[in-house]
Amino acid sequence: MAIHLPTRQLFINGEWREPVLKKRIPIINPATEQIVGDIPAATAEDVEIAVEAARKAFSRNKGQDWPSTSGAYRARYLRAIAAKITEKKSELGKLEVIDCGKPLDEALWDMDDVAGCFEYYADLAEGLDAKQKAPVSLPMETFKSYVLKEPLGVVALITPWNYPLLMGAWKVAPALAAGCTAILKPSELASVTCLELAEVCREVGLPPGVLNILTGLGTEAGAPLASHPHVDKVAFTGSSATGSKIMTSAAQMVKPVSMELGGKSPIIVFEDVDIDKAVEWTLFGCFWTNGQICSATSRLLVHESIASEFLDRLVKWTKKIKISDPFEEGCRLGPVVSGGQAMEGWEIFVKTIIYEKVLEFIATARSEGATILSGGDRPKHFTKGFFVEPTIITDVTTSMQIWREEVFGPVLCVKTFSSEDEAIELANDTHYGLGAAVISNDLERCDRVTKAFRAGIVWINCSQPCFCQAPWGGIKRSGFGRELGEWGLENYLSVKQVTQYISDEPWGWYQSPAKL
Repeated sequence: MAIHLPTRQLFINGEWREPVLKKRIPIINPATEQIVGDIPAATAEDVEIAVEAARKAFSRNKGQDWPSTSGAYRARYLRAIAAKITEKKSELGKLEVIDCGKPLDEALWDMDDVAGCFEYYADLAEGLDAKQKAPVSLPMETFKSYVLKEPLGVVALITPWNYPLLMGAWKVAPALAAGCTAILKPSELASVTCLELAEVCREVGLPPGVLNILTGLGTEAGAPLASHPHVDKVAFTGSSATGSKIMTSAAQMVKPVSMELGGKSPIIVFEDVDIDKAVEWTLFGCFWTNGQICSATSRLLVHESIASEFLDRLVKWTKKIKISDPFEEGCRLGPVVSGGQAMEGWEIFVKTIIYEKVLEFIATARSEGATILSGGDRPKHFTKGFFVEPTIITDVTTSMQIWREEVFGPVLCVKTFSSEDEAIELANDTHYGLGAAVISNDLERCDRVTKAFRAGIVWINCSQPCFCQAPWGGIKRSGFGRELGEWGLENYLSVKQVTQYISDEPWGWYQSPAKL
């Protein structure tokens, strides 16, 4: 399928701008391993220009052009962006497929969610107006107090490649709704649709500098952006290792950060389930988006009394998953996002090698004594593309790498349990705490397990549903802070207390000179 990839520059101060050092990064179609275009590669020099543009947009006309406008004013732009995303849904979905390899059906679903996210935060922006000057009850009648909610300022938004435009929307929409100005830095592995968001913002007339978009390598663009002294907050989604570096940098300036990091989420399947129904949710929880989800329920805990039958059905269902070019109708598993091939003639090389890392995880599990029950290799009908069969691994111990570390590929590891307490202990035996799922027909048991999980998100009788109205985020090494819902908006607001003395009487703490 011939899809035209637009050639874009950096988006700064409402205009397309060539990188100062004129560097570019190749775009590789993960299904074919072919270079299909390129994106601009920002460096520290471009970060300086973008931060200055965002700072000027925030302070222009004493804030009256953006942060001090009404929420209703900002909402009009958010709704216009949503409408444009809907209008361009088919085009954007296809660009996302070429860029990151997810099946077309998933990419189109993502575009609906992107538009819905901007619409939702348009509503919340309007609601902010009514919440200003919310009164605070005080114990003294001589004072009255209220609260103002104000935008934090210039925010850096650093996003991953598994949901390129959607993860951008999760941060951009609430940041703009709050009245912040922003610099979005998407992953160098999948930036195409984020640059198209820039074109959307240009088309709807978003004021210059309110949203700036820099593509480039994390070391050359992301790091100087996160550490910039004139950035007031960093919101990051990505690996725990990178999140730790951003936190260290931000700590030097006591800069607020919010982090949505890695995961190794459990799914517990009890003995009273409808097996086929539970099998499908287990597959969806781990293999959706080609297994590249930080919240993937990639640790299956199944009750020992049904384990044999459950795994037999699980393998049969897995073998029915259509692995194909992501543009093919009915595709349910495409390639992972990147491999390790060299790109001759390019000054910059993409160094994130997901394909090889996933296969290495599988090989290590085998060498440690685990059993590859299904999958574990490139599908036989593909000689090109970063395709990995959906993989099920059994005979796993809790000390194995495959049980403890995030794979970020279509790999499910399995353990059995005999009691509810054992299942909970195994589920919580992880440094991470993003998501967790429980499947059982006993809703009282589901409630007990839900409360026992050490995770920020819990799914009952399902896995991975996500709605922009509900909070999203984790605990432990999965990060802190919440995106989506009203909590997502609060990420970009500061609270100002205003207290007024209203009595006609003097305060009377010190003796007046007139009475001496």
